[in-house]
Amino acid sequence: MSNSKIIVGLDIGTTKVCAIVGRKNEHGKIDILGMGKAESTGVARGVVVNIEKTVQAITQAVDEASRKSNVQVQVVHVGIAGQHIKSFQHRNTITRDDAESEVNMEDINRLREGMHKLALPPGDEIIHVLPQDFTVDNEHGIKDPVGMSGIRLEGNFHIITGQMMAAKNIRKCVEKAGLTVADLILEPLASSESVLDKEELQAGVCLVDIGGGTTDVAIFYDDVIRHTAVIPFGGNIITEDIKEGCSVLKNQAELLKVKFGSAMAMENKENEIVCIPGIRGRQHKEISVKNLAMVIQARVEEIFEQVLYEIKSSGLERKLAAGIVITGGGAQLKHITHLAELVTGLDARIGYPHEHIGKGMDDVKSPMYSTGIGLVMMGMDEGSQNPEVKEEKMKRTAAGTEETGDSFFGKLIKKGKGFMLSDDELEDFK
Repeated sequence: MSNSKIIVGLDIGTTKVCAIVGRKNEHGKIDILGMGKAESTGVARGVVVNIEKTVQAITQAVDEASRKSNVQVQVVHVGIAGQHIKSFQHRNTITRDDAESEVNMEDINRLREGMHKLALPPGDEIIHVLPQDFTVDNEHGIKDPVGMSGIRLEGNFHIITGQMMAAKNIRKCVEKAGLTVADLILEPLASSESVLDKEELQAGVCLVDIGGGTTDVAIFYDDVIRHTAVIPFGGNIITEDIKEGCSVLKNQAELLKVKFGSAMAMENKENEIVCIPGIRGRQHKEISVKNLAMVIQARVEEIFEQVLYEIKSSGLERKLAAGIVITGGGAQLKHITHLAELVTGLDARIGYPHEHIGKGMDDVKSPMYSTGIGLVMMGMDEGSQNPEVKEEKMKRTAAGTEETGDSFFGKLIKKGKGFMLSDDELEDFK
């Protein structure tokens, strides 16, 4: 696989397990050779809770991707996320033997290795060590000190940690599926690779990846990641809110969210009604689209209030010139950018990975596949299997995209006093 430069990204999420097989073409874009997807029933809030079910989902997704791409999948680049992910800043200093000689990568690696000796809470391990800036003698704010002369070298690093058992269980599931883990990559870093461009990374941007179980936040400024956080709410809790608030079944709640959901109640009229069949022959239920939006808006507001808290905690609230980029499955919710702007006061857009895709299936151009595409892109980077050079990946340039319209939702809402669903749509709710 490495000789043919074919990379497989494996996104093990709360709602889906997705395997994407890709290869870089002559234009630097990724040709999607195949994609496989399976329902994820063994993962809760990004953490494996059932080994066997997760192995089955991985096997199903990888087999489908392998069949479509005609590639024998053996090595995968796997994403890791979950509420257990934590981050902090730490500095390390070394004194060089010769002030006249140039700083080299060996010195940088010595600084980096010192980070791996930090005392961590029991059960935690370091996932990524990402450099922020360096100081050579009294010169501060240096991005790349290689080639400079000096006796004292200091580095500021962003450390991302996770629970050892959570990472071990992910590896165990992948290995039980007959695969080898080439790399374990934090999912918001992978998503940022596929949806952010260099100008946004430079100007300051907050990536919000709304998944099924959690919402991942990654803040960048001056081309460097500055802050990461995981919010324990995602698309699934919105579905639960609809289920409870509208007194419907869970599968009906999910369909209501996807087909008729909106993050802004004021954008819907009082006379927009959805009729869904009752349980076991009972009378059908009428649900106001505006009331549905009010239930959704309450939870999405809470998510973005926590995003705003993380932005303020990073100390970069006034430095995010590029605002917020929303991606993940939850980014498909209608009017979500409007609500994000209302809550945070920052500009917002939807992050699509399609600018990086050459030939391939149109299905993967949705925000829900941003992480999978990003895992493939990071796997493409030379030396990606070496944990000592993972942090260099975040400095690479990625092309950005513009937000597209919500024509999908526009076609589903019919204006008027109310309407009944078609026979096919009724079947979906049963």
